Amino acid sequence: MEDDLKSRVVERACAEGFAAARVCRPWDVPHVMGDLNGFLAEGYHGSMGWLAERVHWRGDPAALWPEARSVIVLAENYGAGEVEPVPDHAGTVSIYARNRDYHDVVKKRLKRLARWLIEEAGGELKVFVDTAPVPEKPLGQAAGLGWQGKHTNLVSRELGSWFFIGSIFTTLDLPADRREVDHCGSCRACLDACPTGAFPAPYRIDARRCISYLTIEHKGPVDEELRPLLGNRIYGCDDCLAACPWNKFAAEAREVKYHARADLIAPPLAELARLDDTQFREKFSGSPIKRIGRGRFVRNVLYAIGNSADPGLIPVAEALVDDEEPVVADAARWALGRLRG
Repeated sequence: MEDDLKSRVVERACAEGFAAARVCRPWDVPHVMGDLNGFLAEGYHGSMGWLAERVHWRGDPAALWPEARSVIVLAENYGAGEVEPVPDHAGTVSIYARNRDYHDVVKKRLKRLARWLIEEAGGELKVFVDTAPVPEKPLGQAAGLGWQGKHTNLVSRELGSWFFIGSIFTTLDLPADRREVDHCGSCRACLDACPTGAFPAPYRIDARRCISYLTIEHKGPVDEELRPLLGNRIYGCDDCLAACPWNKFAAEAREVKYHARADLIAPPLAELARLDDTQFREKFSGSPIKRIGRGRFVRNVLYAIGNSADPGLIPVAEALVDDEEPVVADAARWALGRLRG
């Protein structure tokens, strides 16, 4: 009976648009607590204080909801196929952020699947998309969805690196899948691809040097030694993901809401720097970029301008040296120093 239900769950998940669905137990990741405490002890989380909060849940998914018997872990493909390089006078936005906010898209899909599951089999459930203290990547490996590569992200033999993870915790007792094993071997392409050296060792990441952290989570000025290494990346970074050889199996996302907006494929830095708060909110309505606010975003754009070696952007930076947001004004002065120097 349980095997039949699980087969129908996987079939329904694929019908809803998920690329894959696997099952594990909430208690199948006993190593997470030790790994998380080690990560925090090293200070690798930087200013992400929320990672240190509710450690008892984040490190032990079985404690998050003790009644749960199974976790359905789902992969949401957002692959973009072949991606053209972006010129220095334009900004590079991470592949996942070039259209709609995946939190909204995945959560709606999860809720549809959850409603179907309740109608089919009853039970209770909760859905999560990386906004709760849930260790999605370890659960994904425990469920056989993929393995945590040397860049710490989940890698799939079928999907490569380009997928989001959603999960459904349920009181239903579903048969668990076999845990995936590591297939990285001696490869270190992802480690060598990182512009800032954010990996102190394979399978360990220091977020304080990660471009995704610096351009999205970090609120203040970026250390001056790291600014030149950001290049023209203005929101996130895909370098370690893109370097993974397993991406030869990746496919373009079927969900059109993940297909890149034309204005975010290679947006001109000059146009982005001139956005005021209202224009920023309008342009990025429904986008994950909106979350960081105009100040942090224009700060990133000005770092990219400083790295562009384009003297034609000097007037753009000059116009922002007295910006009301200190982080923007600081970035504008730095950009001017680079362009003039």
